[in-house]
Amino acid sequence: MNLKAFTFMFLLLLIALTGTTQKTESNKIAVIGYYAGNAESVSAYPVEKLTHIIFSFCHLKGNELSVDNLKDTLTIQRLVSLRERNPSLKVILSLGGWGGCETCSPVFAAKAGRKEFAKSVKKLNKYFKTDGIDLDWEYPSIPGFEGHQYTKDDKQNFTELVKVLRKKLGRKNEISFAAGGFTKFLAESIDWAKVAPMVDKINLMTYDLVNGNSNLTGHHTPLYSTPQQIESTDNAIHYLDSAGVPRNKMIIGAAFYGRIFDVEQDSLNGLYQKGKFNKGVSYKNLNVDSLKNEGFVSYWDDTAKAPYMYSSAKKQLLTFDDEKSIMLKTKYVVDNHLGGIMFWQLGEDKTSNGLLDAIDKALH
Repeated sequence: MNLKAFTFMFLLLLIALTGTTQKTESNKIAVIGYYAGNAESVSAYPVEKLTHIIFSFCHLKGNELSVDNLKDTLTIQRLVSLRERNPSLKVILSLGGWGGCETCSPVFAAKAGRKEFAKSVKKLNKYFKTDGIDLDWEYPSIPGFEGHQYTKDDKQNFTELVKVLRKKLGRKNEISFAAGGFTKFLAESIDWAKVAPMVDKINLMTYDLVNGNSNLTGHHTPLYSTPQQIESTDNAIHYLDSAGVPRNKMIIGAAFYGRIFDVEQDSLNGLYQKGKFNKGVSYKNLNVDSLKNEGFVSYWDDTAKAPYMYSSAKKQLLTFDDEKSIMLKTKYVVDNHLGGIMFWQLGEDKTSNGLLDAIDKALH
């Protein structure tokens, strides 16, 4: 092979390797943690295992995105400082949350409201040196938090909101939103064909699928549907597939907390029974051995790929994610070429040997 031919082959190889590297980096699986804790506590967590951390929450003040108080300001600043440990970490500001979007519907119904909001988002990102906005409006067009306004026009107004945000922020800042993982939200709240091309990520809240308003028990964060419970992570992914949403923008949700339900009838180990929500419990405070001493029995639903515990004496069901279910969800992301996995919320995890560690273990 002469020098000219060798040089040509070398350049072809270099281009191929560069292209592969760029593709790998652009397709990196996102690991996204919402954070609702204080400034002091976050440093104890293995933030090197995150790609994104989302401050939860900012709220509307008039038409503008607002940080509520000095405590929240200090927390955001601490999150940004975590880049010293994880230089590629993206810090995102989030609007709303459950009960935190009371005026979203009327504010975003007006062109002026959307425009002022977008301007304030850009201003706050510049001030804090953060990387974007996550819209946690629960929910456009359908009932959400009791007493919060909603109208059928919210669906179109949400599209217009994302449009003005993208125009104002350009491509420098990320735009994501927290999407309900249940069918009514998926079918009625979002114009997927118009919104999906404009956002970077769709954070599917595939938890709370049985919740404080449910009158039947079940798995609150199952990976797969069962004959008795259609709502699941896999069900939401199939819905978005049918709507033409790119898989690399789909982020599935995991729960770093459990839900305890009081069950009316002692049947099916507490699953799919009439009942009511009792309380939530953080994963860091979820002691399986102590619960067993209190009479709870551990079960694994191999169809849903979900753990649960039940006490026939107390007639109480605990539904949650554990290390096994988290690792299976992470594997599901990899196998199905999804964008990543997110969770609510980092402050409810153990600081070591927790569920974030399980995600990282599954990825590596």
